[in-house]
Amino acid sequence: MRDVTRYLGGATAARTGDEMSGPALLLLGMALTGEAVAGSALLAGLTGAAAVGGPLVGALLDRSARPGRLLAWALCAYAAGLVALALAVGRVPLPLAVGAAAAVGLLGPALSGGWTAQLPRAVPSAPRGRVDAWDAMTFGAASLLGPALAGAVAVLAGAGAALACAAALIALAVPAALALPGAPAARPAGRVLPRLWEGVRAVLAPGALRWATAVSALSVAGTGMLVVCAPLLGMRLMGGAEQGALLLAGMAVCSLAANLVMARRPGAVSPDALLRVCVAVQAAGTAGAAWAASASCTPALVAAVALVGAAEGPQLAALFAIRHREAPEPLRARVFTTGASLKISAFAAGAPPAGPLAQSSVPACLVAAALLHAVAALAPRR
Repeated sequence: MRDVTRYLGGATAARTGDEMSGPALLLLGMALTGEAVAGSALLAGLTGAAAVGGPLVGALLDRSARPGRLLAWALCAYAAGLVALALAVGRVPLPLAVGAAAAVGLLGPALSGGWTAQLPRAVPSAPRGRVDAWDAMTFGAASLLGPALAGAVAVLAGAGAALACAAALIALAVPAALALPGAPAARPAGRVLPRLWEGVRAVLAPGALRWATAVSALSVAGTGMLVVCAPLLGMRLMGGAEQGALLLAGMAVCSLAANLVMARRPGAVSPDALLRVCVAVQAAGTAGAAWAASASCTPALVAAVALVGAAEGPQLAALFAIRHREAPEPLRARVFTTGASLKISAFAAGAPPAGPLAQSSVPACLVAAALLHAVAALAPRR
């Protein structure tokens, strides 16, 4: 039980800092320019580099006899990068700040897929479905705490201070990373580049891994558009941009509650079916948010966002279950970090067009997000 608590505590701290950094960057960009475009550009920079960073981080983890030590170094570098961003934004030209955010974002998959890939060794005796739900709950808790903390700290001390607090939370996870168990056997060294492509090929080969990755990537692109809309929704319907961050926190409450239910009944539904159903529910919830925004109906907006959140948590648990089931053991870290990098990059792809579109019409941006969820739900499994 001690190992479970340590793993979940470290994962929650790191992922809360990560979830806090995105809203903090959005608020920082809006505070400096008064528009959503700068914030969405910074967020896209932070998340977009994951397409490159994920496979590389996974290849290094798979060849390491002490993957926890490597994760600890990645956490330290990510935290230091966020502090540098907090100091640089507003003092350097925006393109340079976006480039710096992209450099920091290379390590982003270490906080998501890098942690989850270590789960079977960290808690080998727990039931698989229950452990997947617990791990997904760390994302739910992070999604709850991160935006709420970002909004609260931004109100009290400014968006730059919120970004620094995100870095501090990530640094708190370093001891838990160092305590993760080593690899069961010596890993062959070899060259990194060929090993990197082995993970990419495993994820993109026809089958359940590719289907699940494609569905989750399309869905998270829609979620990225919703996140960009959140400060504007808060400003127009709830009294301030910071309230939009709290709206995202409310979505995370529902995500966490849904995973608590799942943890009590692991395996009740196959992960493949659960993934498709959850994405369809997210499509319906995002469409409802678009209607609520156009009608200026705050209660309907809260209800719609709650529905999106209730589907988001089980969707993530289902995705983890499919990856654990399908990933070959020698490629496990690469499968998880490559999959995480594709999801993060898809999130980033939704952010740049969402900024100008949301500035012009928030309901139109939310309709586009709902369409992405719908396409994901209808994707054929091949």
